[in-house]
Amino acid sequence: MTYESGEGDNEAYLIGPGFDLAIPGFNYFTLNFYQRNTEGSRPGDRVWQITPAFSYTIPVGRSDILIDGYMDWVVDNDESRRGTYHANLHFNPQVKYDLGKALNIGAKQLYVGIEYSYWKDKYGIDSHGNLDSNQSVTSALVKLQF
Repeated sequence: MTYESGEGDNEAYLIGPGFDLAIPGFNYFTLNFYQRNTEGSRPGDRVWQITPAFSYTIPVGRSDILIDGYMDWVVDNDESRRGTYHANLHFNPQVKYDLGKALNIGAKQLYVGIEYSYWKDKYGIDSHGNLDSNQSVTSALVKLQF
């Protein structure tokens, strides 16, 4: 079960099975199937969401490149007295270089890289006409693990 909280009465409980898959080469690969159960006044109740998450390491010279991330894919629409919640897709991978390992200050301690976030119909709001609820952004990333 996962709990989501937002402004006001925007809350949702995501309930469903999850699986840890042993896929050769991956550090991990999980696959979760959720039914979204909303509280409060927003739509999006009883729609299904599929969430894979992954991590994959590629050795490069004296260090590694780590590719990890997740995808949230809400596959259903919900139209009710509370409004409309549109199916949406959020894909959020990171590509990181293990700079700590390359500089001999410790593997998995200091990463540099990029993060990409793509969200189609963000927050379940359908993009149409002059309303663009899609998001696509790339960010620089520095990650320090203690």
